[in-house]
Amino acid sequence: MELRLRYAPEVGNAGRFAADIVGSAARVSGVELDYSVGSLAVVDEIIEDFRENGITGGQVGETLFGFGCYLGEVLVRQGGGSWRAVDGPEVAEYGFPLVVELPSGQVGNPIGKVFRRLAAGPAESLPHFYREFAEPWRRGER
Repeated sequence: MELRLRYAPEVGNAGRFAADIVGSAARVSGVELDYSVGSLAVVDEIIEDFRENGITGGQVGETLFGFGCYLGEVLVRQGGGSWRAVDGPEVAEYGFPLVVELPSGQVGNPIGKVFRRLAAGPAESLPHFYREFAEPWRRGER
């Protein structure tokens, strides 16, 4: 799938993608995304609405990329992570050139997670992803 992104998919632009999706969600769905862990349930609902209406990743790839950056920003702001660029074999592994790394070194793929959420449904819950990826580190379990 080829995405037509507004900005280059680079670490310095991840926050811009997230901010754009916050504005779009407010305009289109009338929801406020505040970068809280709780807001991930709202994003989950929006993506589930896409899925229930038969919308595919190919149709809303740029939007999903933005929601992936939003999920990543929640991991950064609330979970202590940081964005990291990937290239070469890692791009093949993750499917996207941006991941989030926790101070423990654990790496998550928030953009890929959002695409999987659309494709697979509620089993790929975004709040669950946050709880499994970031909360153990925050509690000192990783």
